[in-house]
Amino acid sequence: MVLSRWFASANKINIHKNALASKIKQDPYYRFQSDLEIEVGAQLGIKIDVNIASVDDWLRLPGISITQARNLVEITNSGINFLCLEDLAAALGISVLKIQSWQPILYFAYYADDSFHAPAKVNPNNATLNQLIKIPNLSQDIAQQILIDRESNGKYRHIADLQKRLNLTPDFAYHLMNYFQFSN
Repeated sequence: MVLSRWFASANKINIHKNALASKIKQDPYYRFQSDLEIEVGAQLGIKIDVNIASVDDWLRLPGISITQARNLVEITNSGINFLCLEDLAAALGISVLKIQSWQPILYFAYYADDSFHAPAKVNPNNATLNQLIKIPNLSQDIAQQILIDRESNGKYRHIADLQKRLNLTPDFAYHLMNYFQFSN
């Protein structure tokens, strides 16, 4: 009798997990609401690489605010790497116990500054010619245009501003977006 109840209960759990798995598979940007959903996501192979995660990636986790997500992206874009859950908790200013349930879905990888996965970001508002020409596919002519336009017309607000002012193609501006970080 007890064994049959246990099997019935286990069957209900499996049915619930299968329904969750189906729901998560259908939405690649699924926002997890519970520890169980994170567990199912991890079983499906979903991982968030904390050192290259976007704001949208962070917002998939339960309990994280848009401000916290933006701060984490800003931290990693500045070159700081998270090596463990404790680093992440410290950056969020909370106890590691509050985010322990995220562990199954988080991936802590280290990337060198010149890595393809995490290229060094350059601020076009104060970059030198030498820094700009190190960006893949950025010619010396375009690098000089960036400096001349910046001197004549002021700092760039964002990638679309730079694209418009230099008359760059959308594809090339998209490429540069991975190497530029705009700040004053």
